[in-house]
Amino acid sequence: MADATNSVAPVFRPSPALSKVGPSAITRMTAATAELKRQGRQIASMHLGEPDFATPGNIVEAAIRAMRAGDTHYTALDGTPAVKSAVQEKFARENGIYFEDDQIVVTSGAKMVLFSAFFATLNPGDEVILPAPYWVSYSDIVEMMGARAVVLPTHAQDGFKLRAEDLERAITPNTRWLLINSPSNPSGAIYRRSDYEPILEVIERHPHVWLMVDDMYEHIIFQDEPFLTPAQLRPDLQGRILTINGVSKAYAMTGWRIGYAGGPAPLMKVIKAVLSQSTSCPCSIAQAAAAEALRGPQDSVRRYLGEYRARRDLVITELSHCPDLKVTEPDGTFYAFVDWRALFGKLTPRGETLSDDEHLCQYLLHDCGVSIVPGSAFGTPGFFRISFASSEAELRLGMARIREGCAALI
Repeated sequence: MADATNSVAPVFRPSPALSKVGPSAITRMTAATAELKRQGRQIASMHLGEPDFATPGNIVEAAIRAMRAGDTHYTALDGTPAVKSAVQEKFARENGIYFEDDQIVVTSGAKMVLFSAFFATLNPGDEVILPAPYWVSYSDIVEMMGARAVVLPTHAQDGFKLRAEDLERAITPNTRWLLINSPSNPSGAIYRRSDYEPILEVIERHPHVWLMVDDMYEHIIFQDEPFLTPAQLRPDLQGRILTINGVSKAYAMTGWRIGYAGGPAPLMKVIKAVLSQSTSCPCSIAQAAAAEALRGPQDSVRRYLGEYRARRDLVITELSHCPDLKVTEPDGTFYAFVDWRALFGKLTPRGETLSDDEHLCQYLLHDCGVSIVPGSAFGTPGFFRISFASSEAELRLGMARIREGCAALI
């Protein structure tokens, strides 16, 4: 028998790819909120970007029919013919973009399109340009590939949108992608024709740079102008554009985990190679539901939009009663991005100095009972994100607690 006193504890060595990556700020806030609720605390949850609506009945029924029909087996790697056809019809009908079968992929959530595209195209030393604020996962996924996230700050006075001259200066021989999210999580900014056109001119001048666009919040817009996406504006650049979307937000289908994308066939071929060795095909039942979402009645989408508009107006009105907080009214999504820099350095009732975003969010969570996400997680310190995907009652409670928390600072 081996001498227990001489045994060596096992050594765990994580991959170097994870050296800069950990659970996102949203994940950490979700866990902390859940723990406080488990302890009996009432927390106004405004950190999670998840619609509080149920998935529309026609979509649920489509999933039930699929199960009863025996559609419970593996599908084609990149999606069933039915869901791919529905995606093609959606792009043509709503965006004026036309894709062949080999230019479409359907995945287990839109994040998997992002991950697969970066995995398939990035090498160590490559660069991906990210206008900030950006969705929390973008930079981490880039870093996991050994590439470098080149963060370009945007500003409230520019509507939190990238300027073409800043993009031009940031491009190097190592630049591989520019990633734009419109409407933007977390700022709610929407790129219009006048915003996109000069950016696309820069892209045209640099053939080695490709454009990835995340249109996940396409149907949650509060402006009267129609939604536009780059491949629609510049068909001549479509060979370098990957257009990503999904059913999670518009149809309250976050748990169904279906994303999709259209792009150049050579790119989609290598994305499918990644999928073949990772997730394989998406859930067959969820694909049937997604096809119904894209093809079926859209009245629920319009109803949800009306609810989000009312909630946005409520949040903006409530924030106006907090003189030290500033917010640019979002044109889309269900988020408000709030500037709290006027509160830097103030003391909490416990005598602690508010020194950064994380400290502010922890104060509001533990002392005030409201959960939000620090702006530093989105590449923009000095801000925090509020999700108004929650009910009106939850929002009123949360906004009251934020006001009280800010008023209590010294």
